[in-house]
Amino acid sequence: MRSVLMLLAALALHAEAATFDSATVERGRYLATASDCMACHTARHGKEMAGGLLLSSPVGDIVSTNITPSKQYGIGNYTEQQFSDAVRKGIRADGQNLYPAMPYTAYAVMTDDDIHAMYAYFMQDVQAVEQDTRPTALPFPMNVRASMKVWNAIFLDAKPLKPEPQRSEQWLRGRYLADGAAHCSSCHTPRGLLMQEKKELYLTGAQVGPWYAPNITSHPTAGIGSWSEAELVQYLRTGRVEGKAQAAGSMAEAISYSFSRLSDADLKAIAVYIKDLPPVAGEDPVSRFNRGQAGNALPSFRGKGFTESVKGPHLGAQVFSANCASCHGANGQGTADGYYPSLFHNSATMNNSNLLATILFGVERETRDGHVFMPPFGDQANAVNHLSNDEVAALANYIQVSYGSGAPGVKAEDVAVIRQGGPQSHLVLLARLGMIVGLLALAALIIVALRRRQSKQGE
Repeated sequence: MRSVLMLLAALALHAEAATFDSATVERGRYLATASDCMACHTARHGKEMAGGLLLSSPVGDIVSTNITPSKQYGIGNYTEQQFSDAVRKGIRADGQNLYPAMPYTAYAVMTDDDIHAMYAYFMQDVQAVEQDTRPTALPFPMNVRASMKVWNAIFLDAKPLKPEPQRSEQWLRGRYLADGAAHCSSCHTPRGLLMQEKKELYLTGAQVGPWYAPNITSHPTAGIGSWSEAELVQYLRTGRVEGKAQAAGSMAEAISYSFSRLSDADLKAIAVYIKDLPPVAGEDPVSRFNRGQAGNALPSFRGKGFTESVKGPHLGAQVFSANCASCHGANGQGTADGYYPSLFHNSATMNNSNLLATILFGVERETRDGHVFMPPFGDQANAVNHLSNDEVAALANYIQVSYGSGAPGVKAEDVAVIRQGGPQSHLVLLARLGMIVGLLALAALIIVALRRRQSKQGE
């Protein structure tokens, strides 16, 4: 018996000391980068992969978890199979289901070899952080994680990508990255009532919290059909294509932590695949890249008193003059080097969600080309950088009229929605109503059954 115990102890010690070769670990690091794990699992100014980031969703806020190899607070006790189940099936080691804010529906297509490499990286190269995160507390009944088993049974497609031998290796690699690790569809595909992706509207644009992820199909006006492959590669590497787009929000994070760190070959493969997608107009067939022109309405409030302007028709111009013109120019033309972009021929001004989110939350991204920063003007804790909902609405309307679509349509209530994290889904209310209807129906069936029983006993 003693020899058996010693053997078991030796095996346990060997398992504890097991290591992965450096090539596997390095490949796992690259795949974790391609999967953009850092962006969601690292809180602002927090420790890498230690979780704690608040993710806005249409059904409530979700808190990202610690995915360092901490045995107490992270995934240090996960076996490779448990790690695979979490990444590709959305099932934690304790058997509880993850919410699809974790894009396991996309990671499901990743190969066993790639999951093995990622496991090696997380267990051997990521620094363990002994730090807990507060649990996600969604409203009832969304907090019942078991409901995700039904959701997964209906919507999770765990099958490998369909073989397409007629396609080039470059196209296949681009599809594998775009549909898998890079999970483009998780943000750019609109979702249905049950938060499932609408496959028929693949990559045609969707609301993601306060931001809007636009149409990236090859449609010439609604999508990015007017872009060249080189421009798409440039955008993924730097977050900017002059006169067309600048990345902000979650896309800026994806570029900072993921796309800008991928190889040129992989960026090219993604561009080849995305550009080859069929054109789909989606919900908004209007081009967002070439509208608007330079303008300057600032003279309209010169000579006006502050109190007259602050509630009058000149409020938007005044807020622009005080907060925006010094960087973007009095005519909205931006700077010559493009660091501060033009406000016309700018896709951000063509979508109210993105325009408001940019004003409220600012822009920050870091790539090999340098650091890009615009301060947030919705900062509640900083009076200097805090604009009220009325001021933000007036500013957004001024920008739309002067440099964008030409039509003001933003209200203070719209600003409030974006400030709080974006539009909320009616799913919580519908689920509660459904449960009430179900309980009432069940009660009715029980009453009918009891009455029938009593009736038979009385005969």
